[in-house]
Amino acid sequence: MERRGRGSLQLFPVFQADDVGTAARYRPPYTPTACFGNDEGQFPSSNLFASAGDGIWDNGAACGRQYMVRCISAAVPRTCVPDETIQIRIVDRALTSVSRPISMDPTTMVLSTTAFATIANSSATTINIEFQQ
Repeated sequence: MERRGRGSLQLFPVFQADDVGTAARYRPPYTPTACFGNDEGQFPSSNLFASAGDGIWDNGAACGRQYMVRCISAAVPRTCVPDETIQIRIVDRALTSVSRPISMDPTTMVLSTTAFATIANSSATTINIEFQQ
């Protein structure tokens, strides 16, 4: 007896991540930052920005870099906002930021309150992310 599958067509998401990491969130005050000091112009009007963890800080070269980020999982099921991807700008170094992350675990990036809430339930403290520069 021959078994036939439903076909070999597989759909892949448009988002093809280069890296996987973790993200936490932090609250204001966001200034001064390690990248741009007290310059309010450093923050995108969307408020989608982040501090770089040591893994992507790159001795300050991360300042101004932009990343596409999406939540892929968390300790609590259904934490991630499905199919939501954001573009964030690195404005600070997580290790030295004025405002500390909600979670003190080392993370790849620490997202602004707005950025975190856009891709995940804001009651979470850390999430697993895919990101691409």
